[in-house]
Amino acid sequence: MTASLSKDLRAKFGVRSLPIRRDDEVQIVGGGGAMKFNAAVSGARRKCRKAHFSAPSHVRRKIMTASLSKDLRAKFGVRSLPIRRDDEVQIVRGKYAKEAVAKVTSVYRRRYCIYVDRIIKEKTNGAQVPVPIHPSNVHITKLKLDKDRKDLLERKKLGRQGADKDKGKGKIKQSDVTMQDVD
Repeated sequence: MTASLSKDLRAKFGVRSLPIRRDDEVQIVGGGGAMKFNAAVSGARRKCRKAHFSAPSHVRRKIMTASLSKDLRAKFGVRSLPIRRDDEVQIVRGKYAKEAVAKVTSVYRRRYCIYVDRIIKEKTNGAQVPVPIHPSNVHITKLKLDKDRKDLLERKKLGRQGADKDKGKGKIKQSDVTMQDVD
């Protein structure tokens, strides 16, 4: 196995690489990008796209989440939720962003889209069809709450509160800095 040499060693020996021996000092440089969080999940684009577009329905539900409006965020302490029928949403991006708050009429998991009440277009033959909208382009303004959804909100809120406690871990505080000069 060979290793490329640093610039000063290249100039000294006049070669770009040498075989590695057991007692040589080696520095590993590079590595090809950002550190991965989970070794079991691939970072390859083609594999990620395949996983996304062939995902089962229960996984698509989690992918199809929408952020909550600011007042719902403050009320429930949760940032986003999987979207469902009968939620009221405000479209915030795209062609229909200026439209009023409307109710979700259906969630089409196979196409990764939702259909919203009163967002329709007219085909050339005169038929009116609903316009598909991706859930990431909407804010939920009113939730349809049932027992399961209330439980989900409670679980997510507890998880966020637990994460907020750890935010200060390992940070240097102003009191620590002032106490260093006391000796």
